[in-house]
Amino acid sequence: MVKTKPEILAVIPARGGSKGIPRKNIKNFAGYPLIAYSIQAALNSKYVTRTIVSTDDEEIANVSKAFGAEIPFLRPAEFAQDTTLDFPVFENLLKTLQESENYFPDLVIQLRPTSPIRPIGLLDDAIEILLNNPVIDSVRGVVPSGQNPYKMWKIDKDSGLMTGLLNVEGIEEPYNSARQALPDTYWQTGHIDVIRTNVILEKRSMSGEKIKPILINPDYTVDIDKPSDWQRSEWLVWYGGLDMVVPGNTRRALPDEVELVVFDFDGVMTDDRVYVNQDGIEMVAANRRDGMGVTLLHKAGIKMIILSSEKNPVVQARAKKLNLPVIQGVDEKSSVLHQYLEENRIDHKKVIFVGNDINDISCFSMVGCAVVVADAHPVALRQADVVLQHKGGRGAVREVCDLLLQSKR
Repeated sequence: MVKTKPEILAVIPARGGSKGIPRKNIKNFAGYPLIAYSIQAALNSKYVTRTIVSTDDEEIANVSKAFGAEIPFLRPAEFAQDTTLDFPVFENLLKTLQESENYFPDLVIQLRPTSPIRPIGLLDDAIEILLNNPVIDSVRGVVPSGQNPYKMWKIDKDSGLMTGLLNVEGIEEPYNSARQALPDTYWQTGHIDVIRTNVILEKRSMSGEKIKPILINPDYTVDIDKPSDWQRSEWLVWYGGLDMVVPGNTRRALPDEVELVVFDFDGVMTDDRVYVNQDGIEMVAANRRDGMGVTLLHKAGIKMIILSSEKNPVVQARAKKLNLPVIQGVDEKSSVLHQYLEENRIDHKKVIFVGNDINDISCFSMVGCAVVVADAHPVALRQADVVLQHKGGRGAVREVCDLLLQSKR
């Protein structure tokens, strides 16, 4: 008898009422809506047969559909409260799918959007553990504990005295023991849970009793709950050098050796606004801190040019002030850039391009790393390798300079 392929359902729970970071599930995270990372992880799996986002929110539903997920129905409001646990959400989802579609998967995967930084292949590795161990109820992602609980304390409310949180057989005072002598402990992450469907519906549990771990490199551990978590996590995406699942093209890190930085002008060295007086004379606003950054790059021996589609005296004036070569009035930037690199015998892998709009995208594939400002066009954001923290004309150029100077130290 030929064994049929197991039906494996990936579920991304994403309610609309986030308090710590409002609308966080669809907030732009390193160029894409946060939820898109979990959707892509499911779509990349060779085992997952269906990907559903469970949400009570129409906007989240529409964004999720755009990135390839199904939303067969909106989650009832009673299962989308601040205190709602995972179990009732998954029980309701599975029972509704069974009643409406006669759909009953063998395994269910939970992918939390707040843990977007997932190693490539994590889902399939976790699924294989469960498929190869028929007596196991579930698989859960874990990392080594950052803090050992055997060295933790509890405080008596009445006496105010402390006692150790946990006991260890054979060790009288584990909190005074060497860390190496204590049992290894692990912290569960939100990267992945793989559960047999009957465990949820029959045992009424999100894990069961027999749980296998899948160990995850702690470098990938993030749980986005507050704004500071968001900033640290985005930094990991851009500069952490992690081999992770991303919704778009595989992102490249900044080259170890940089020979040339190519700056667009409007929207990078300026805030993309233009001031026009009654005589039709145009002016733009630039950032003095950018100028200091460029000066420091000059001293570090890194070449720079401005490549602009604008043909305006203000571009030439600013370039002269910064002591930068400028090529302006360019309709097709990629062809001009290609010619410049060839004529100057510059290795394209050692080139960084800094842009902000769709007319810069043609240059992205020609260089070693494509960088865009924080307020770049959405299409450029998604095609870029690195998205800066600063907006154009408001410190973005200085940020690039600082990053390159730090990497040379």
